[in-house]
Amino acid sequence: MDAPIDFRSDTVTQPTAEMREAMAAAEVGDDVYGEDPTVNRLQRRAAELTGKQAGLFVASGTMGNLTAILTHAGRGDEAIVGADAHTILWEAGGMAALGGIVPHLLPTDDRGRMDPQAVEAAVREDDPHLPRSRLVLLENSYGARDGHPLPAAYAAAVRRVAARHDLAVHLDGARLFNAAIALGVSAAELTRDVDSVTFCLSKGLCAPVGSVLCGTEAFIGRARRVRKQLGGGMRQAGVLAAAGLVALERMIGRLADDHRRARRLAEGLAAVPGVLLRPDRVLTNIIFFRLAADAGVDAATLARRLRDELGVLVGAHGDELRAVTHAWIGDADVSALVEGVAAVLADGA
Repeated sequence: MDAPIDFRSDTVTQPTAEMREAMAAAEVGDDVYGEDPTVNRLQRRAAELTGKQAGLFVASGTMGNLTAILTHAGRGDEAIVGADAHTILWEAGGMAALGGIVPHLLPTDDRGRMDPQAVEAAVREDDPHLPRSRLVLLENSYGARDGHPLPAAYAAAVRRVAARHDLAVHLDGARLFNAAIALGVSAAELTRDVDSVTFCLSKGLCAPVGSVLCGTEAFIGRARRVRKQLGGGMRQAGVLAAAGLVALERMIGRLADDHRRARRLAEGLAAVPGVLLRPDRVLTNIIFFRLAADAGVDAATLARRLRDELGVLVGAHGDELRAVTHAWIGDADVSALVEGVAAVLADGA
């Protein structure tokens, strides 16, 4: 049986042949002692690309975000964050469960932005009855809003509020390089006004494992202790970092291909009767779409039939479907999904 065409997420990407070769040949040491040369090279390169002083290799984006949050804030402190941010919806409540940090949820607009005036209004006064506002959490690209890339001006506006109230700003940049490519700017421009940033190596960049947390030397020094507390000391991690180095040198520029295919996919799906989708919202590699009430099938049924009848995998969450383009999705795969959705909807239940 042929391998499925997998649009569920860019997390399903597998390492390239060059990555596998680099992993096999990686020079390693004990990273907990700071002695893994390949990890050290990855951390330095990540810091350079984000315009920060230092980096810390972690097992996942969730670990990177949690490490940053626990480094910036402590028990009883408060983090101001978008109500549909990844750190709230998809990270198992880690900041509260493991850090005792209280999330202060704010609405986001149709691009994933909190109103900076609302952020300022959310800052607590100095009152012993209240949690202490310590941190603002941002995300770019914004996953819950079609992977929308947010311009540097947004982070700068939040930074001005944070500076007035002595708050730290952390960016969940899981798909940071998707945002940078879509906006035609460097990653460092998008991270200029945040204190720390995490980005994933294992999504569109195709590495098998890992993320990097970047910030000042002092911040990363403190974060290293938190990473240890979370079980993130991975010893000879150079075999993983080697793939990450290839990702940073070879895979960033090609993200534009994923964006091009996502736009083509969005335009194709939007032309299918019964599909509800705005192609103009697709600027990176994530497509969300719904089905009209008279489509004849629901989202779960469409996803099941695409899988069982055509070997095409998409995500289905409630009444919404998601498709994500990545390095293992080609032009023919885009056509297969569009044609598959059209065939199932034409056939009905």
